[in-house]
Amino acid sequence: MSKQYHIYGIGAALVDTEITLSDADLAAMKVDKGVMTLVDEARQRELIAHLSDHLVASKKASGGSAANTIIAASYFGCNNVYSCKVADDENGQFYINDIKAAGVTYPAHITPPAGTTGKCLVMITPDAERTMNTYLGISETLSVDELDIAAIAQSEFAYIEGYLVTSPTGRAAAIALREHAEANNTRTALSLSDPAMVQFFRDGLVEMIGAGVDILFCNSDEAMGFTQTETIADAAEALKKFTKNFAITCGADGALLFDGSQLIQVAGNEVKAVDTNGAGDMFAGAFLYAIAQGKDYKTAGEFASLAASKVVSQFGPRLKAEQHKELLSHFKV
Repeated sequence: MSKQYHIYGIGAALVDTEITLSDADLAAMKVDKGVMTLVDEARQRELIAHLSDHLVASKKASGGSAANTIIAASYFGCNNVYSCKVADDENGQFYINDIKAAGVTYPAHITPPAGTTGKCLVMITPDAERTMNTYLGISETLSVDELDIAAIAQSEFAYIEGYLVTSPTGRAAAIALREHAEANNTRTALSLSDPAMVQFFRDGLVEMIGAGVDILFCNSDEAMGFTQTETIADAAEALKKFTKNFAITCGADGALLFDGSQLIQVAGNEVKAVDTNGAGDMFAGAFLYAIAQGKDYKTAGEFASLAASKVVSQFGPRLKAEQHKELLSHFKV
């Protein structure tokens, strides 16, 4: 590696609470299934109170889509930096300590201000679908002030979370990160993040992408929604206008990749899915790790597909540190 860091990421900082529930519960609470919905703190408290007997017994973990990706890549062996915004509260201190424990560098110039650290309520239905209601808290004011310009220049990749499109300052920070990366020969990658982001904030995502990124990550619904097409084949063709390369995840059917010259189909892995939360994040983290090691897209896609299959077979968006080592030992990247 010619640069100091493998990946520089930017995204929301959220502390997750995961709950299992039924489709009837979602309907009773008037929650839209399968997407991320922004809510205020009062609404989030109301939902948690309604579902108090559904809480999954699991320890807290630092969340947020890009954070999950950066932490996964770090556990695989990448040296990464993550820009986010937390408050000077208990959750904020926990969050910073948690990502540092995963080996991720938190920019030293950032001092958490007073406020409330963001929280995400992740609701899992029996079909393994994840539905998220998010209170961004202070993360909504993530801005260019949280960028470490020197670290961007010293990174192989810049990874941008599509969810930042909902915040004017967050979107500006994402654009600034892409521009600094482009000026310093740092490759750019962006995730479309969620079908709701594509549906309601498409113009903002186009602005974040600019003249084009090096790698775009999305699932099949996001790909078709963003390109306003009705088939994966048409979406794949249309995406070439926005990115040099891409990875479209297709759930149990694996993934469709484009390496700049050819389309590559990667098969899925047979597992019993219990929780799809974090599958796309893990795919991106494992994929970027493999690419950072100089592997081709087919190899990277197969490794990423395997890693994502492990995530969906258990609760939570992240794997334990030892599970990353096990994946590396079973699949030589």
